[in-house]
Amino acid sequence: MIKDIIGIVISEQDYKESSKLVKIITKDGIVSMIAKGSRKLKSDLRISTTKLTYGTFTMYYKEDSLSTLTSVDIIDNFKNIKKDIIKISYASYLLDLAVQVIKQNKCEDVFNILVDSLKKIDEGFDSMVITNILELKYLDYLGVMPIIDECSICGSKTSIATISGRDGGYVCNNCLTNELIVDEKTIKLIRMFCYVDISKISKLEISDKVKLEINNFLDEYYDKYTGLYLKTKDFLKNLSKL
Repeated sequence: MIKDIIGIVISEQDYKESSKLVKIITKDGIVSMIAKGSRKLKSDLRISTTKLTYGTFTMYYKEDSLSTLTSVDIIDNFKNIKKDIIKISYASYLLDLAVQVIKQNKCEDVFNILVDSLKKIDEGFDSMVITNILELKYLDYLGVMPIIDECSICGSKTSIATISGRDGGYVCNNCLTNELIVDEKTIKLIRMFCYVDISKISKLEISDKVKLEINNFLDEYYDKYTGLYLKTKDFLKNLSKL
């Protein structure tokens, strides 16, 4: 049976003499298939089965064994991302994170948020900021959203002083102990990031201090509340120290 799926290549692996085993993330989860002869120089599938290719994949579907890829209609190959090692690093992390989230919550929005984020990074928007927005949105699908409507300790909706990954969200003046006090803009932007439509972002003007505070909060929050360990995230953490 011939079947079309829309997805993004997340990995490619040599298979037999001239083929590849390709994994694709879709709105319904992860699909694996054989791309026969795709390692040959003249193969139409050579370029279209590389990591980060977004397209419509036509395959000969087999229910009880690996399906065979027959053709690809490329929607976007994110060529600007592939030219930049920093962007590639962020994109690889986004793919890895999306795979983990979609395993727990097979929701079309998880895939759409990934696509929108990759497009914005490819367009030249700040990779860290776009990644942080995606990370915040994905927490909802993981069922561990931070508390950003009130103090995470006492429930007060007034006098919010900071945001803490350790405490799980906003912290008011009355509950402050030894939490790091972040910029007021950091508090406001984290809330804004939760609700912004990534596809409609046209401008990002955020200071380096605020960007770093948001990123540090999310790193701490993910480490404490998600249970996810991704090597690509460790690489990004080391990258940010350079």
